[in-house]
Amino acid sequence: MGRLRGAAGTASALLLLLLLLFLRDPGADAAYAFSARAPLQCNVSLDVAPEHRWEPVVSYFDPAFLRAALLRIIDSVVPRWVHAVIRPIAEELEFYVPEPFAGEIRGICRALGVNIGDGLLLNLAYESTAYCTSIIAQDNNGNIFHGRNLDYPFGDILRKVTIDVNFLKNGKVLYKGTTFFGYIGLWTGQSPYKFTISGDERDSGKWWENAVAAFLNRDTPVSWLVRTVLSEADCYDTAAFMLAKTPIIAGVYYIIGGTRSSEGMVITRNRKGPVDIWPLDPSSGGWYRVETNYDHWIPPPPSDDRRTPAIRAMNATGQGNVNIKSLYNVLSTPPVMNQDTVYTTVMSAAFPEKYMTRIRFPE
Repeated sequence: MGRLRGAAGTASALLLLLLLLFLRDPGADAAYAFSARAPLQCNVSLDVAPEHRWEPVVSYFDPAFLRAALLRIIDSVVPRWVHAVIRPIAEELEFYVPEPFAGEIRGICRALGVNIGDGLLLNLAYESTAYCTSIIAQDNNGNIFHGRNLDYPFGDILRKVTIDVNFLKNGKVLYKGTTFFGYIGLWTGQSPYKFTISGDERDSGKWWENAVAAFLNRDTPVSWLVRTVLSEADCYDTAAFMLAKTPIIAGVYYIIGGTRSSEGMVITRNRKGPVDIWPLDPSSGGWYRVETNYDHWIPPPPSDDRRTPAIRAMNATGQGNVNIKSLYNVLSTPPVMNQDTVYTTVMSAAFPEKYMTRIRFPE
């Protein structure tokens, strides 16, 4: 009799397990089924004229694939009226686009055999729809760690062109960043021993209308400002000031980390200046900050809540255990990592050799 009860209990347990398997979220396993690989490592010399500095990188890619990818993205993302407005004025690129960006776009377009206007539109298109998760954190010893996921449509294309770039000056790394070949801006970058930056898109409505007007007014695309700050700022404080005050073409969240205790903040931006500054505050328990694509003082929409799982994972990690590896693990937690995640980068300006990017492949 005891054996029968035991067998019945085992059968019931198996039945319950089967029911749970059928009733659970059907995408749960898929969310975890990701592989990862390191991107192509490239060097771009800032001592070379802008028109030519990306030429060594072009040789790694198939120009026909890049041309087809460019047209697919533009046709899918860019409104026709924007195409009609931007393409003609791009013929006079130097009057609207500052150097070195004008020269770099011109040189890449020449190397690939594409219209300059389309090259400019591609760069603006990337500015409009980047969904991201960024985390800045401080460990018990005052070390600052910075990580980010970049989520974007067209992952089948972008995973093939994701690159880590060392920007060289006088043969030495002036700054480093992760980007897509053909896109001259940076959403992710590091100035060694000074600061790290990531950018998350902030939806401000009617993006293209605002961007075109602001761009013609010579305001800066948000990712170009990241490159300018990485190139010119000599310290964390200067970088934070430039990110907060420089006019840009659209709203954004800039996340910046330094090399000393408490050097980290989220800067919520509109086009003209800061809306909010949210610094690390480890003495009061604020040893990390999580930013996705929504103002941190309001709840994220239930349909896109990456913030809550990230906070839960950071709390489970604990300040005493935060480091490059554990931050990567947090960013690998579904739905912080999701089907649109193209790459994950973790970095620390005080330890620039730890900069690590992994392209994420859903399986």
